[in-house]
Amino acid sequence: MNLKVLCYKFTTSKVKISIKSDMAKLLDQTDEEILSQLRSGKLKHYALERELDPARAVQLRKQFLLADYPDQIRDTIPHQHYPNYDIATRSCCESVIGYVPVPLGLAGPLVINGAEFAVPIATTEGALVASLSRGCRAVRESGGIESTQTYFGMTRAPLVKFSCGKAAKRAADWIAVPDNLEKLRSHFESTSRYAKLKSISPKQAGKLLFLRVVAATGDAMGMNMISKGCEKMLQFLKTVDIFSEMIVLSLSGNYCVDKKPSAMNWINNRGYSVSCDITLRCDVIKSVLKTSAGALAELNSSKNYVGSSLAGCIGGNNAHANNIVSGIFLATGQDIAQAGTSSMTLVTMECLEQRDLYVSVTMPCIEVGTVGGGTSLPAQKNNLKLLSNNPDIQINAALLAQVVCGAVLAGELSLLSALCSGDLVKSHMELNRPPA
Repeated sequence: MNLKVLCYKFTTSKVKISIKSDMAKLLDQTDEEILSQLRSGKLKHYALERELDPARAVQLRKQFLLADYPDQIRDTIPHQHYPNYDIATRSCCESVIGYVPVPLGLAGPLVINGAEFAVPIATTEGALVASLSRGCRAVRESGGIESTQTYFGMTRAPLVKFSCGKAAKRAADWIAVPDNLEKLRSHFESTSRYAKLKSISPKQAGKLLFLRVVAATGDAMGMNMISKGCEKMLQFLKTVDIFSEMIVLSLSGNYCVDKKPSAMNWINNRGYSVSCDITLRCDVIKSVLKTSAGALAELNSSKNYVGSSLAGCIGGNNAHANNIVSGIFLATGQDIAQAGTSSMTLVTMECLEQRDLYVSVTMPCIEVGTVGGGTSLPAQKNNLKLLSNNPDIQINAALLAQVVCGAVLAGELSLLSALCSGDLVKSHMELNRPPA
C-alpha cells in the first residue's frame, strides 16, 4: 500500500471519528445549543436521529425548519405524543417534523365467503363510512359476497438499450429460451426467500428493450423485493456475450406499470386480481338502499359505462372505487400512491326476473401487502388486525385484497343508490359539513 493511500485512509478515518465525536456531544447539549449549530450549518437537520432520541430530533427539526413561519402554522402541526418515530424516521419518512392526524372510521361488518370483516377507513370525507356501512348492511342481509382471487404477480420492467434493433431482438429471443429463463430465475430468486420469478415479457421499441418481470412476493406488496431481484438479474445478463453491450437505462421503464392507471395492468393484471359478486334481494334493495334493481342497473350502465367511456377512462367503470381503496390504504399502511392504479374497477349489474339484482366487481390490480413498508407502524399493523376478530382467519395480503374488493362493491351499491333516490346531497350536507 503506497503512502498516498495510507494518508487518505488515515485522513478519512479521522474525519469519521470527528463527525461521530461531534454527534455524540449532542446528547449533552441544550436545545438552543443544537439549534444554533443547525442555523450555522455545522449540523444537518437530517442527521439528528443518529444520536438523539427520535422524538427530540423531530421537535428540534420542526423548530429549525419552521422558525420563519407564523406561530399559528407551527403550533397546529402536532409532533408530541407520537409513539413510533423510531420506526417512522427509519423506514417511512425523512425530515420528519410531526404527523397529520386523520380520522379513522370502522365500517361493516362486511360478509365475504361466509366470514365477517370490519373495514377500517381513514378519511376526511364525511358520509363515506356511513355510506359504506349501509352497503355492508345490504350485502349482509342478502347473504354476503362470494369472492375469488384470480391472479397474483407484482411487476417491474427494467429498460435496457442496445446498439441497434437487431441486437435488441437477439436479446429478447435469448430471454425467451426456457433454459435461459431458468438461469435468470436462479439469480433473481437468490436475493430473497420469498421472491419467485413467474415470467419475463420483453417488449421492443427500436433499440430499446423493456423487460416486464412478474414475480410472487409473499405477503409483501413487493416493489423493493422485485427491484432487488431485477438488479441482480441485470448484473448476470451483462456477463452473457450478446448482452455485453447492453446499457441499463433504468431499473423501471414505466412498462411495469407502477402508480399510473394503464391498459397494460387493466388487461394483464398487477398485484392481486379479485372478483366479487352477490345477488341482492329485491326487499333489501327497497328497505336498505331505498331504490330498485331496475334503477340501479340503468344508472350503472349509463354512468359507469357510457359516462366513463365518453370521458376516456381506463379502469374507470365505477362510481367511486378510489374512495374506498384510499381509505383502506391509509388505514392499513399501504403505499397511497398506488391507490389510483389499485382502484381500477369494473362494476356490472344485471336485473333478474324476480326483481333481484346481480352485482359483480372486478379489480385486476390491487397492490397490497401485510408486511413491510407502512404496515410496520403499530397503528397500521393493528388496523390490519381489526379486519377480523376470528382467530381462525389469517390476515394476509390475499385476504386484504379480497376485503378491498368486497368493500368497493358495498361502496358502489350505497353511492349509486343515493344517486337513484336523490339523497346524495342531503347526506353530505348532514355528515360532511364543518360546524359553523
